[in-house]
Amino acid sequence: MKKIILIVILLIPAVVSAQSLRGLVNSGVDKYEEGKFPDAEVDFKKAAEKEMDSFESHFNLGSALYKQKRYDESLQQYKNALALTDDDYRKSKVFHNIGNTLLKEEKYKESIEAYKNSLKLDPNDLETKYNLSYALNMLQNQQNQKQDQNKDQNKDKQNQDQNKDQQQNKQDQQDQQDKQDQQQQDQKQNQDQNKDQQNQQQQPQQKKDEISKEEAQRILEALKNNESDLQKKLRQRKGKVVKKEKDW
Repeated sequence: MKKIILIVILLIPAVVSAQSLRGLVNSGVDKYEEGKFPDAEVDFKKAAEKEMDSFESHFNLGSALYKQKRYDESLQQYKNALALTDDDYRKSKVFHNIGNTLLKEEKYKESIEAYKNSLKLDPNDLETKYNLSYALNMLQNQQNQKQDQNKDQNKDKQNQDQNKDQQQNKQDQQDQQDKQDQQQQDQKQNQDQNKDQQNQQQQPQQKKDEISKEEAQRILEALKNNESDLQKKLRQRKGKVVKKEKDW
């Protein structure tokens, strides 16, 4: 792609109403051509203050500001100049420079309109045609970039939504698992409580049925003693003579 041609046209009036105005404009043009744009700005601004209706002063002031990359100020001076002429040639050059200024600010749609306005007034201007073509190409690139950005943003949003859904599903599963674990824990706790209650109820009965070791020993001794007494009594009965009743 060829480098864009940004031309800035300086118009010097053939006749001016005051010598001082002509001198300031000529001085400004000389400084502009030497690349001393801030100094040229001073002269053009003084000329514009001397004669507010001077097309050349505002137009050239806009050019000096443009060279200093002060595009907003430059654009305003071109608009001022546009309002001060009815000449088609001058208007076409103003629109051309307005297009250049807007192009620098990447306002491609506005710059395209400015170039079209310039070509309506001067259809044979090759520089304006080239700049118009360049601006159209830049606009297309800008739109493509925005589309790509939108696609990327949509893709990122979809990924974010998917991640969010996955996280939500994981959270739901975790909540469900936690709920089941809690239910199992509660169930086990209830079972343990019931078991403890049953054990507590059985303990008194077991204690009631159980006898101590000492008590068991006493019972055993008592049984032995009873058995001994019983044996003695039996032996005594066997030793006695049983008196036989008289047979009448």
